[in-house]
Amino acid sequence: MTFDMNYKAIIFDLDGVICHTDHYHYLAWKQLADKIGVYFDETINNRLRGVSRMESLEIILERYEGEPFTSEEKVSMAEEKNAIYRELLKEMSEKDLSSEVKDTLDQLRAGGLLLGIGSSSKNARFIMGQIGLGDYFDAISDGNNITKSKPDPEVFLKAAEYLKVKPEECLVVEDAKAGIDAAHAAGMDSAAIGDAFGYALSTHHLSTFSDLLKASGVR
Repeated sequence: MTFDMNYKAIIFDLDGVICHTDHYHYLAWKQLADKIGVYFDETINNRLRGVSRMESLEIILERYEGEPFTSEEKVSMAEEKNAIYRELLKEMSEKDLSSEVKDTLDQLRAGGLLLGIGSSSKNARFIMGQIGLGDYFDAISDGNNITKSKPDPEVFLKAAEYLKVKPEECLVVEDAKAGIDAAHAAGMDSAAIGDAFGYALSTHHLSTFSDLLKASGVR
């Protein structure tokens, strides 16, 4: 791993890094799982982090013992989950954006860095609007413009393309090992926070979000 302190851009995962929506995901999937009679808990929910909606559904259905669902039924179920989730997201507001995160983002931008989002979520823009960051980032790559989920590097490579920078000029901030793997596959340095802290494949380890200022070379 290199410690290139001349990054031109930082690409952030959204959920678990900029804000936290895990609980809303859990509640929405739990409601769907209860409806079809499948056991679902927080441990299973943790397996869904950074995973696409349809892949998440397949994980939940591992415990399903009834008649197999058709592809059309699965799509309908995933859409139902998303409708529940989006209703829950309406409860989010600018209070869900910590002052530490916002202050750090502002300092990174003042330091001349481009800021992007690399998220598997199709609701990324809606969530950012709810927390007051609707037009804040220079580029957004999310579940609406990718065909492969992390650990595939597509979402980060697309973000770099939108930011008009080379992969090696980017630093990815992630809280999931699959995200760190995706950054590594993209040829990008990574900064691990939260559940990914200490992951050997990451370039930097962030105890707090503001540690990113040192990792990025801003100070």
